[in-house]
Amino acid sequence: MKPVDLEQFWADDELAHRENCFSKQAPQVALGIRMSGECVFAELNEPGNPWGETPRERRMDLNRRYNDLAEKIVGKRLLQENFPLPEEVYPSLRGIGEVFGGEYCFDGNVTWLKGSCSTPEELEKMLDRVDRMDIEDFILPENWYAEKKRIQETYGTRPPLWRHVRGPVTLATSIYGVENLIFLYYDAPELYERFSRTILRVILEYIRVSTREAGFTMETAPHGFSFADDDCNLLTPEMYEVFGFPVLKEVFALCSPNPEDSRYQHSDSAMGHLLPILGRLDLTGCNFGPTLTVREIRKYLPHAQIEGQLAPFTFMRNNEDDIIAEVKRDCEMAKEGDLRGVSISTAGSINNGSLLTSMRAVMYAIQTYGRY
Repeated sequence: MKPVDLEQFWADDELAHRENCFSKQAPQVALGIRMSGECVFAELNEPGNPWGETPRERRMDLNRRYNDLAEKIVGKRLLQENFPLPEEVYPSLRGIGEVFGGEYCFDGNVTWLKGSCSTPEELEKMLDRVDRMDIEDFILPENWYAEKKRIQETYGTRPPLWRHVRGPVTLATSIYGVENLIFLYYDAPELYERFSRTILRVILEYIRVSTREAGFTMETAPHGFSFADDDCNLLTPEMYEVFGFPVLKEVFALCSPNPEDSRYQHSDSAMGHLLPILGRLDLTGCNFGPTLTVREIRKYLPHAQIEGQLAPFTFMRNNEDDIIAEVKRDCEMAKEGDLRGVSISTAGSINNGSLLTSMRAVMYAIQTYGRY
């Protein structure tokens, strides 16, 4: 394993995360990687489906054993070890894809959102239905109020706030299709804009309902919102300006009105052509695909904590020389002009097969090349 002063690394890393990773007192570039629950199977040589359901007791056992190993290799326990009992968990709101007639289907490996329409005529009928819908009545489970009362009285917890969603473009392409959405921009521009406005209205209703049910108002609720919009890179800047940007702008204005509030976008795609538009949202956090560099992102997002830009497949292949080369590159860009604001992470998901020794290689690279 690569030599790392583990005690010094974690002491320095705590300082590195202050002020959204921009602190001038940080001695080194921050480490964002904390692995993921997917990684236990390959690391422990255990069978299982990384994206499927794992029984609670087995999940806790796997995570504890993984953490025992992590403590030896990287000096820190990384994964959650205690999970609430089923009776402590609030019923889930219905998925936003279901509002638009979609169906969430598990294919034996991962859950996909199956679309509901494929022609402009079908889309218009679907939007007519959604515009007439009582969103609150549709998304709250039938047993919501009884379960909410029971859980609050027994455990004293609040229902979770709804502050993250698949981005508007990914939702739309799942419901209507990628090519169909692109053609719609040219063939039926008014319907294209209407689709975006309806998505915005539904998102705002989820926010409103969850905020009230958690016992907050918009004035008293914690601030922040995040989107995961992998498919937005499939649109041209002109298309995104009309469809995606207005949704993010209004949601951030509601949930993240202050400069320091979290405004986060994940899109592990080739996002260079949309950076100028996203820059107008003053994002405070981002995670984009590995085709971008820290330097390119910083040009448009001066206040964002950049989570990246280590390619997920580089990390998963566990070639330590390749990993160190990419992390060295990102550290050097973070230090250009003492810009800071970088958290070394994968530019996308951390997948099963990514080993703890690879995380240690990232730590070695930061401690060697990422000192400010």
